[in-house]
Amino acid sequence: MPPPTGSPEPSGVDSRVAPAGSTRSAVLGAMFLMATSAIGPGFITQTTAFTIQLGAAFAFAILASIVVDIAVQLNVWRVIGVAGVRAHELAHEVLPGLGYALAALVVAGGLVFNIGNIAGTGLGIDAMLGVDPVIGGIVSAAIAIAIFLVKRAGMVLDRLVVALGVLMIGLTTYVAVTSGPPVGQALRNAVLPQTVDFLVITTLIGGTVGGYITYAGAHRLLDSGMTGADNAPHIARSSVIGIILTGVMRVVLFLAILGVVAAGASLDPANPAASAFRVAAGEVGLRMFGIILWAAAITSVIGASYTSVSFLTRSSTPERTRNLLTVAFIVIGTVLYVTLGKAPVTLLIFAGAFNGVILPLGFTVILWVAWRRRDLLHGYRYPAWLLGVGVLAWVLTLWLGAQSLGGLAALWS
Repeated sequence: MPPPTGSPEPSGVDSRVAPAGSTRSAVLGAMFLMATSAIGPGFITQTTAFTIQLGAAFAFAILASIVVDIAVQLNVWRVIGVAGVRAHELAHEVLPGLGYALAALVVAGGLVFNIGNIAGTGLGIDAMLGVDPVIGGIVSAAIAIAIFLVKRAGMVLDRLVVALGVLMIGLTTYVAVTSGPPVGQALRNAVLPQTVDFLVITTLIGGTVGGYITYAGAHRLLDSGMTGADNAPHIARSSVIGIILTGVMRVVLFLAILGVVAAGASLDPANPAASAFRVAAGEVGLRMFGIILWAAAITSVIGASYTSVSFLTRSSTPERTRNLLTVAFIVIGTVLYVTLGKAPVTLLIFAGAFNGVILPLGFTVILWVAWRRRDLLHGYRYPAWLLGVGVLAWVLTLWLGAQSLGGLAALWS
């Protein structure tokens, strides 16, 4: 990663005007990139497991996590958007060398999880078409690479993540309606839960705004050109919509699984999510699950690769250079997937610990800039209420970091 050199003005459209035309499309892409980066194979597995564990009471955990996620992303998007530079560049300005540490954690975690994401695309194609997962993973990686090789890669990326995001939500909603979940019971538990599991809530938060996902949408926002203090309201609205999109997918997936669980169906412990979709909608449901899993996995491949490479470059790095580095990142992940078959448990534990450290470390930088570095925000007066909300969320990120580091003990037990 080249050393940051201050806070250059972002290129693109004039930051003093609201987004329009292609810029508006890029902003929409930023929202969906954040959402679809969070909605990966792990997201589906996690949501299914917690629905089976908590039943309708899982609704409260979803609602609580969405509130915290909004508090985090409102601050991350506003600080990065107003400053007009990437998170590691801000970190370097706060403390020289800190940007390198943040970048190393993001890239290491992103690479390991990308092996799992590529494996997820292979499993999705297998569920859809019965194709060997390794072949499916290689084909999916080739599709992701092709996106970054075309002339207008940014536009293709934006449109693809929006289309796949809508597809995932639409298909999952269909299965949710088919499974006939007890919606009234879920709504009651959203505000008056029968069970509250704080570990589940913190796990959801870490999976939605942890690691590279924290910065996926905000860094894409910089490429849209919608930056600067005058665009702060647009930036805030975009960050909230991105989290709500993730929440909508979590809710409809929860309802789809809840309907099956509430009916007393027995799910296959080896793959409960696929089993639930099959129970709800037969063989068609299983094929739909394959489409949803593939879409979730390939958008996570794209999001992890794009965001990891954004930490290896500056805001001023030419787009062509960034795209070629992204292609190389995907190729490396694919080679490791083919070689290893999947990310070893040891590597996943380490990557999970990286993600747990990234959130409090990076968020500390964000809040410090908001509180003490108006020079990096070009004189912008940061809202005190937003800073206060961010500090409350920051305390929780410290807990998340401690929890994730505890996972390293599993390597030595």
